Amino acid sequence: MDCDLETTIPEWIIEHPETMPVFDQLGLDTSCGGKSLRYVCQHRGLNPSEVLQTLYHVLRTPPEERQGSRPRDAPN
Repeated sequence: MDCDLETTIPEWIIEHPETMPVFDQLGLDTSCGGKSLRYVCQHRGLNPSEVLQTLYHVLRTPPEERQGSRPRDAPN
């Protein structure tokens, strides 16, 4: 599935679980009652295009480079 502004947040999370921290950081309701990402952003006063670009950035970033990730060889 190609996720975009018309995709719901739950669909985003199902297809790309690595985006969950973005929704948490922005305080977006991850259940959102089937509303599109665009709708939820607009009702929270967020720029939908900027949120979408942030999500796409996460998808392009290797897991070990994402914020909050620890390097693979880091001690436990």
